[in-house]
Amino acid sequence: MSPIRLADFHSVVFFIGAGMSAESGVPTYRGAGGIWGQYRYEEYACQRAFDRDPVKVLDFHELRRGMVLECAPHAGHAALAALQAAHPRVHVVTQNIDGMLQRAGVQVAAELHGSLWRLRCAQHGVREDLAAAAYQSRHCEQCGATLRPDITWFEDMVDETVFARAGELIATSALFVSVGTSAVVYPAASFIPLAQRAGAYMIEVNPEATDASRLFERCITEPASTAIGAHFV
Repeated sequence: MSPIRLADFHSVVFFIGAGMSAESGVPTYRGAGGIWGQYRYEEYACQRAFDRDPVKVLDFHELRRGMVLECAPHAGHAALAALQAAHPRVHVVTQNIDGMLQRAGVQVAAELHGSLWRLRCAQHGVREDLAAAAYQSRHCEQCGATLRPDITWFEDMVDETVFARAGELIATSALFVSVGTSAVVYPAASFIPLAQRAGAYMIEVNPEATDASRLFERCITEPASTAIGAHFV
């Protein structure tokens, strides 16, 4: 089967899910061995938990940051960065919070669920914290409030601005490539049928079929680490 020429499409969106990072060894959240099989989100990943015990919650997120830093981007991340460098109309929307794409040099247009590498103050906004597993500071320099991770936790509302940006890119895409997503986490999963309704050519990259596989014209049943470099030019 011939590679997909990205230059043939006026706009391309790669829609990235947890499977992309899992190949690098980043622990997933659901399924066998997933984070939420070991930890209760009610204690570590919701606003109520943060309000009750911010130290415990921040310690947990430092643990997550450390896990991510022990992993390295794989060949699929590098291939995506190269495709994007060669084709300016390639946009990346990710459900992942781990920053692996950015470490590989990928420009991410929308992080739907936030980032492990940002903190925010309710009064003074968001700041990056990229240095290490441990946060540079857990308190806002301006008001002294305890900073919370800039992540969409359980029970949070999604960031409407970020979702609107992603929706605009997907609704105007000519090629939509879903990579390593289970297509079951909403509202992010709603972007797959949105792309289909918009008339995009639909490609799924996933080692296994998903609930959304029927919506795609072409399913590449391979891991992202090999498929992106092999099937896209």
